Amino acid sequence: MEADDPYCLSHGEAETLLTGHPWRRFAVIGDSTAEGIGDRVPGYSNLPWCDRIAHELARTTDGFEYLNLGKRELKAAEVRESQLAAALAFRPDLAMVSCGGNDALRASYRPDEVDRELTAMVRALQDIGADVMTVSVFDISYAPSFPEKVRAVVGARMQKFGAHCRELSARTGTIHVYCTNHPAQTDPAMYSADGLHGNLRLHSICAAIAIRRLGAHLKGMRAAA
Repeated sequence: MEADDPYCLSHGEAETLLTGHPWRRFAVIGDSTAEGIGDRVPGYSNLPWCDRIAHELARTTDGFEYLNLGKRELKAAEVRESQLAAALAFRPDLAMVSCGGNDALRASYRPDEVDRELTAMVRALQDIGADVMTVSVFDISYAPSFPEKVRAVVGARMQKFGAHCRELSARTGTIHVYCTNHPAQTDPAMYSADGLHGNLRLHSICAAIAIRRLGAHLKGMRAAA
């Protein structure tokens, strides 16, 4: 089913995109989007999306190493405080920062403060030589756990967060995975039984977006060489 899903990777696509990539050490920091929370879906990979990215990178590279420090419910400042040092110590040449959504879900969301936290993490990883991926997450205001009366308010904050992440990427030069406004996010069947986290079909879609972005980045690197 996954290979036939128009939003997911086709058979052999990841290998075509990633063969010859330069990365040997991939680190992920963040919240539940990084940790990989989600129910299984028959016909789709059982790997959460960050694990799937690591799996596809490892398939074409000997000695590949992967560290995922993601933990649910953390805000951006808590991710920086609890995970960044360990990620830096791992000495990644590719890293992902995927957090801030928990900040955006709250009425207390302050975009500039979250931007500063994300920028600090991105710059610290770039300073040790890592290529950094950032993420504009799906607008989860469509998830079943949100009643209609609050959906518009939560959605406005998630849209603002997605736009800020994309602007931050342009400013800092990251490889950006833009999932906000993907058509799949509006389908209730894309969410886990908890009514909040995407299921593993949604993870497969996000993995496809990320791997295609990595492939495009590689193509650009080779063209510039």
